[in-house]
Amino acid sequence: MKVSQGDERPVVRALQFRAGTTHLRHLMDGEVGTRGNFMLGIWKSEGDFFSPRHRHNFEQYRYVLDGELNYNRNGKLTKGMLGYFPEGVMYGPQSQDPDKFSLALILQFGGTSGSGFLSQPEVDAAEGELKKFGEFKKGVFRRTSGTGKKNMDGMQAIWEHVNGRPMVYPKPRLINPAFMDPTHYEWSKVDGTSNVAEKLFAVFSDRGAEARIVRFEADARHALRGRAVYYTLSGKGTVGSEPLRAMTSFYLDAGESVEIAAQETVEILQLGMPKLSGMTASAGQAAA
Repeated sequence: MKVSQGDERPVVRALQFRAGTTHLRHLMDGEVGTRGNFMLGIWKSEGDFFSPRHRHNFEQYRYVLDGELNYNRNGKLTKGMLGYFPEGVMYGPQSQDPDKFSLALILQFGGTSGSGFLSQPEVDAAEGELKKFGEFKKGVFRRTSGTGKKNMDGMQAIWEHVNGRPMVYPKPRLINPAFMDPTHYEWSKVDGTSNVAEKLFAVFSDRGAEARIVRFEADARHALRGRAVYYTLSGKGTVGSEPLRAMTSFYLDAGESVEIAAQETVEILQLGMPKLSGMTASAGQAAA
């Protein structure tokens, strides 16, 4: 298990290969070089942000903490909504209304196909190296020297630079991203408890990626389990022997569990990732 206290993490400038101003509160990483690698962070994008319509060979959850995320033809995610962006699925373009911002919890992770996920240091290093051969403009890498395609999505260019070969996108399991409004879901009691309830949003893939919110009433005790990242939306208590409060995040691998003890009403967002046991990948060489 890993635990991170989000209110103790710094905020830094990030995502500079996209257009506009974005800051990141980096909360947690997975294991670099594995197909199950992931990154959890809180991203704030200002009104000048822009990202072209594109896709990835990894997957994402995006939960809006404040403001809104505008994905044009795919619609908007507003405060309290959750989006699931499967590998291989086109989305966007993404932009902000000039007078609005977005604050979103984003989990990016190696998806069901086993294509893996690059770490932030790998992305940052590749971005710097690619700037020797061109520029990133409005989310697109525009090559002016060297060999390779002249114009390419910025993230794809970074992946191909790290891996030294063309990216092959996984076949999408959904046609579009899935947008969910938790206020439209009902609470259901968790089996074996009287004071713990959940809103299960969906099971997204054949390898079991799923998302839910779990609510613990004051003095409730219950174990959480499953390969997932968990983020505390509200309340106080403990996660194992560690303090639990708003912005506390933790990760459980397959087969792990931890007891939550609530001192007051606690709500925790569970972002489940696919079970990838039996798949392996060396650092920076996840197969596409």
